[in-house]
Amino acid sequence: MGFDASVISGAIKFISIEFDLSPGQHGFAVACLTLTATIAMMLSGPISDKLGRKRVLMYAAVLFLISAVYSSLAPTYYHLIIARMIGGLGVGSALIVPPMYIAEIAPPKIRGRLVSFNQLNIVIGLSVAFFTNYLILQLSDSDATWVSHLNLSENNWRWMLSLEAVPAIFYLSFLFFVPESPRWLAMKGKKQEAVSILAKIEGKEKAETILGSLIESLSDEKNKKKAGLIELFKPAMKYVLTIGIVIGVLQQITGINAVFFYAPMIFEQTGIGTDASFVNAIIIGLTNLVFTIVAILFVDRVGRKRLLIVGLSGIIISMFILASSFRAAEYKIDSESIAKLQEHENFEEFRGVLLMEGSTFKNDVEFKEKIKEYIDPQIIKKYEGDILSGAITINAWLVLIGIIGFVASFAVSLGPVMWILFSELFPDRLRGLAISMVGVINSAVSFLIQQIFPWELSKIGSAGTYSIYGILAVAGLIFVIFKLQETKGKSLEEIEAAFIGNK
Repeated sequence: MGFDASVISGAIKFISIEFDLSPGQHGFAVACLTLTATIAMMLSGPISDKLGRKRVLMYAAVLFLISAVYSSLAPTYYHLIIARMIGGLGVGSALIVPPMYIAEIAPPKIRGRLVSFNQLNIVIGLSVAFFTNYLILQLSDSDATWVSHLNLSENNWRWMLSLEAVPAIFYLSFLFFVPESPRWLAMKGKKQEAVSILAKIEGKEKAETILGSLIESLSDEKNKKKAGLIELFKPAMKYVLTIGIVIGVLQQITGINAVFFYAPMIFEQTGIGTDASFVNAIIIGLTNLVFTIVAILFVDRVGRKRLLIVGLSGIIISMFILASSFRAAEYKIDSESIAKLQEHENFEEFRGVLLMEGSTFKNDVEFKEKIKEYIDPQIIKKYEGDILSGAITINAWLVLIGIIGFVASFAVSLGPVMWILFSELFPDRLRGLAISMVGVINSAVSFLIQQIFPWELSKIGSAGTYSIYGILAVAGLIFVIFKLQETKGKSLEEIEAAFIGNK
């Protein structure tokens, strides 16, 4: 799922050039996956309640495989959109069902850590995609015969997308060795199968006790009624639903998917060039991986709330570092910058920049609007990073520090903790429905962030965009400090008894 979500970050620039995409089409090519993921998140929870957690995950694996093959062969922009939407159905399912499954099978004392492993594997996928994108980009410039035979130079983005088939095949293969959720089996009256799986985890004697407690909970008069959407909005569910919705929205409005899905594009805004932008994207992926591991090590020791407070504080600081860096940047075309640009092997394609000599701009929005008067938009798409590298004066290292700080802060908090809370807060009989609903809200916000990010950069500018994310993170921190209660160390039944009906 992580590979599928982030591989587009490296491919989108070349897709945009090949299909001559507008900013709106550019954004939709990235965000369309999240659109169908939102639909899948609405359906996958209830479907997994009927068919089982394992079967839904196997369907998701097949969708990933189809999406990889189809997107790599897409002859037009619209075929690519359909292929990515198919993958989005797999992403939505793979976001909702795994944390639910893990929470239902894991012992309480390590549940947070094990749910975090799901996030860790997503992060590994993200990191691998950044690396394979860079590898293909480098290989496409090689003179090797096999590179020519594979046509890597002309079809680099197609090879980037096609590699998703590899993790999809592994995912489907390993799922054959995964048992069904014992809680789901108990809800379906398959007690013997449930206790058999629980015995492998907790021992036979304790398995019988756990199953008895679960059956008693399920046989409660309240649980005899069919769970419906309206029940989620009853007064007793107010607290956990509020927490779920706010944390779900907060995870996305701080801009995480804008960073992951547009990482090379963000770094190109600093003028460091395409290759360096891809290298920095790899650094971001590795940072995400390392700090997700840190979260796994501490989430059951420190607790969910403390990690969120630390992480959100880091996000706020990082976003304001980014905003101030771009606000202090200067864009000018003088003799020095022109000399630098003339060293580019394809300078003739954007030599219209010579007509801007002597011009100075206060921000990236003014600069980008001006160059459109002298250079063809299609050429700008191709060489924007190179043109920026000659014109911009900015502390690129400070930008890198800000992005790394943001990703590290997110990875140690909102990344894994949101899914842990989702898997813990809701009662057994409503868990699939509730996680689907708050997941849909999370995904819908993600879609909006991805869709409008290219527009934000072109109309508001980098400084304004990151300032907005920082302000929203401040609001989220205030909410977490005053409203969130700790769940670490409690069984799912204890959380339900304590939180449902909590005022």
